[in-house]
Amino acid sequence: MTVEEADRPILLLVDDDKTFCKVLKGALERRGYEVLVAHNLEKGNALAEQYLPEYAVIDLRIGHESGLELVKKLISLDANTACVMLTGFASIATAVEAIKLGATYYLTKPTNADEIVNALNKNEGDAGVAINKNPPSAKRMEWELLQKTLLQYDGNISVAARALNMHRRTLQRKLEKKPVRD
Repeated sequence: MTVEEADRPILLLVDDDKTFCKVLKGALERRGYEVLVAHNLEKGNALAEQYLPEYAVIDLRIGHESGLELVKKLISLDANTACVMLTGFASIATAVEAIKLGATYYLTKPTNADEIVNALNKNEGDAGVAINKNPPSAKRMEWELLQKTLLQYDGNISVAARALNMHRRTLQRKLEKKPVRD
């Protein structure tokens, strides 16, 4: 490792999409980060413990596992780690939990390296953020309820389905779909 590489901040990137990781890794390296990549939580946890990264970009859904667990682990290792949660499956419930667990920002996919770097370095909230004037659609509200219930039962689809009074396979089908955009 050269002196220049040793001075670069370490960023842990955890996402099961290998192509996305390859592209984002290159973009973040060009912006001055030393990027460590994991495609599952087990490797992400191992890299976190070994390197104690200053920054982390973590996908919410890694296979069938939750990236929220890794956020919790990273913050327990070092409360100053700036974590950005990325997701194509955004919901209010997961955004709230990510922030409560210590993530500094929550971004929905698709996003780009500049937005991620800005989020990593954002230390304060924005009171001037625009407020949506329209209420969410019924489909979006259903998506939020499903996510909140699933989170309430620690990701256990069978228990969440019983609580929602629906068949487990129906809930699985609904969860596999992308959330409705408002």
